[in-house]
Amino acid sequence: MPPKPAFTALSLPPRFLCPTVPRSFVRAIHSIQPTPRTRTDRFNHGTGLPVLGASKTAAFLRKEAMLPLRTGALAIKKGMTAIYDPTTAKRTACTVLQLDRCQVTGHKRRDAHGYWAVQVGCGTKEARNVTRAERGNYAAQGVPLKRRVAEFRVKDAAGLPELGSIVTADLFQEGQYVDARADSRGMGFAGGMKRWGWSGQPASHGNSLTHRAMGSSGASQGSGSRVHPGKHMAGRMGGEQQTVQCLKVLRVDKENGIVVVHGAVPGPKRGIVKLQDAIKKPWPEVGLSVGVAKMGSTAEALESTI
Repeated sequence: MPPKPAFTALSLPPRFLCPTVPRSFVRAIHSIQPTPRTRTDRFNHGTGLPVLGASKTAAFLRKEAMLPLRTGALAIKKGMTAIYDPTTAKRTACTVLQLDRCQVTGHKRRDAHGYWAVQVGCGTKEARNVTRAERGNYAAQGVPLKRRVAEFRVKDAAGLPELGSIVTADLFQEGQYVDARADSRGMGFAGGMKRWGWSGQPASHGNSLTHRAMGSSGASQGSGSRVHPGKHMAGRMGGEQQTVQCLKVLRVDKENGIVVVHGAVPGPKRGIVKLQDAIKKPWPEVGLSVGVAKMGSTAEALESTI
């Protein structure tokens, strides 16, 4: 028996069966026919295949346009002050940040780690307070011991300074915008009114000793006899990383390592703040080597003295 021809709902009848069908209607039928699509196999990772949307490569390409071109710096929050402009008679609140022996201590490469990043350390630490594993890591990189270490994502390998380079305050220019990241002040266990800004229950009319209480945490039958995830309750407040974006740089003092930014910065005094170029503003039109002074590593200095 010969094979039967495949029949679909949108296949056209022979021309002699419908001679009065206009050509425009035939073109319309052809236009609504489903186009064959090649289904991408989620296990295909070879060469010449389209990049899977759920892969790490696709995620990196989506974030690539928002990654800064150069590294950032670690600064110590010294406190807040104000700058008075006698011309405009305006008082601008600002935060004073200071860089303390900020130095490049390592690199993260995409071929080995999956992303580009610069590891920056600041401060110093006594050797007796550092584990042998950490001392060995610093010795392998040829940099001195650091109190705090953080990573700054960059776009590509062009934003990786040399190991041992000193990051100075002139990395940031007056007038540019930066993003500040720091851990907020820890408040401990706080009630709902302080933590979430509740207005509280009525002060009178039958209310007794429940003025600042939470009240009901959920319904019975209507919500499934449960407490919905994310319900605002009393709990630990603060102590989490917060980011303040688009802070304008007002003053820069390279010799003292001072950077003054407009507005408030998260965290208490003497806290560590991560500063980097703002991702929602145009990148500063400066070279990638500005504010990064090349300095010989500790290993090179020891070899030269021998």
